[in-house]
Amino acid sequence: MPTDILIAGCGDLGSALGQDLVARGYQVAGLRRSASPLPGGIRTLQGDVTQAQTLERLAELRPAVLVYSVAAKTQSDDDYRAHYVEGLRNTLAALHGYGNLRHVFFVSSTRVYGQSGGNILDEETPAIPADFGGRRLLEAETLLESSPCPGTALRLSGIYGPGRMRMLQLAGHPGDWPVRNSWTNRIHRDDAAAFIASLIQRVFKAEPVATRYIVTDSKPSPQYEVLRWLAVKMGADMTDVKDPPVDGGKRLDNARMLVTGFRLRYPDYQAGYAKELEEFLAEKESVQKP
Repeated sequence: MPTDILIAGCGDLGSALGQDLVARGYQVAGLRRSASPLPGGIRTLQGDVTQAQTLERLAELRPAVLVYSVAAKTQSDDDYRAHYVEGLRNTLAALHGYGNLRHVFFVSSTRVYGQSGGNILDEETPAIPADFGGRRLLEAETLLESSPCPGTALRLSGIYGPGRMRMLQLAGHPGDWPVRNSWTNRIHRDDAAAFIASLIQRVFKAEPVATRYIVTDSKPSPQYEVLRWLAVKMGADMTDVKDPPVDGGKRLDNARMLVTGFRLRYPDYQAGYAKELEEFLAEKESVQKP
C-alpha cells in the first residue's frame, strides 16, 4: 500500500497528527514499539528505532514525508542519544537513500535553549543547551541538517492538553508550588499536531518550509500567573499565597510559525486549559459524591 507520510514514534502527539492527516485524505503509517493498533485509520507498523534490524521493511513504504516524533524512555543521556540521535540515524538509513522521501520533520524541543534570563528567543537565537537532553536534541537536529533530504526541526515548548493533569493537580495545592516564579511557555497538543499537518501540506503543495520553527502559543507567562489562574478556577484557598518576583526562564517568539498562515486554536493558557479544567473538576466532583 502506498504511504504518503510515515510517523516514527506514534504516541499521543503522533497519533493526533496521524488522525488529522488521515482526515485530510493522506495515507499514513505509524511506527511504534507496541503492536497494538493505532487509531483513526493509521496503518500500524511495529518497530524500535533503537534497534536497526526492526526497521528493515520501512523502505518498502516509500513515504514522501517522514515525521520523527519519538520519546525517550528515561531521563538519561544514554537514552536520549539512543532515541533521538541514533534512532533518527537508523530510521533515515532504513529508508535506503531516501527514495521517494521529500521532507523530514524532526520533533525537537525548546530544551535546546538553555538560556534562562527571561529574554525573548526566536529561531535565529543561538541554541545553547544547558543539559544532556538539550545537547542530544541539538545533535539530532545537526544530523538532520547533514542529511541530503530537506528537513525541519520543530522545537516544541511544553505540551499540554488531554490526559496531562500535572499543572491542574499542582494548582490545587498552593503549598507545593515551586519557590521560583520563572517564565514558562506551552503549546496545546492539538495545536502542535495541526501545525505539523499544515507544514506537511505545504510540502505537498511545493510551498516553502523553514529549517526550524519554535512551536509555542502566543503568551509566555510567569508560572505563578498560570497556577493562580487555575487555582482560582478550582476554588483553592489563595489567602496566604504571595507571588514571588519573576525570575529567569525564557520567553519564546512564535512569529515564524504564525507567518505561515497557521492560526492557533488555543493562543494562550486560558483558552487551552478551559476544557481540561472543566473535565478535571467534573471528575473531582464525581469522586467526592457519596
